[in-house]
Amino acid sequence: MSLTDLFISNAHAQAAPAAEAGGLAGFLPLFLVIVVFYFLILRPQQKRSKEQKAMISALQKGDEIVVAGGLLGRVVKVDENYVSIEVADGVTVQAQKSAVLTVLPKGTVKSL
Repeated sequence: MSLTDLFISNAHAQAAPAAEAGGLAGFLPLFLVIVVFYFLILRPQQKRSKEQKAMISALQKGDEIVVAGGLLGRVVKVDENYVSIEVADGVTVQAQKSAVLTVLPKGTVKSL
């Protein structure tokens, strides 16, 4: 017995694992997780994004909207990237179009 045998144990080869039933069967759970992820998270998010873009592109003067800060008002002017909102008589603010959360039914702001 040498000095190295005292400190370092001999390595023994381990038997190879048994072959799997099918090569693709191992990827099936991963594939299923990806499909579920797509249908539960990605697809609804893409749909919401598409609806938001359509709503923003359809903005026009006179629409009543809610912006991200909770501000309610009537659209006075629509530019390429910004929208002017009348929040009270004679009070107009500008906001980015992307900050518009929803378009309200006509008359909602007056009823408040």
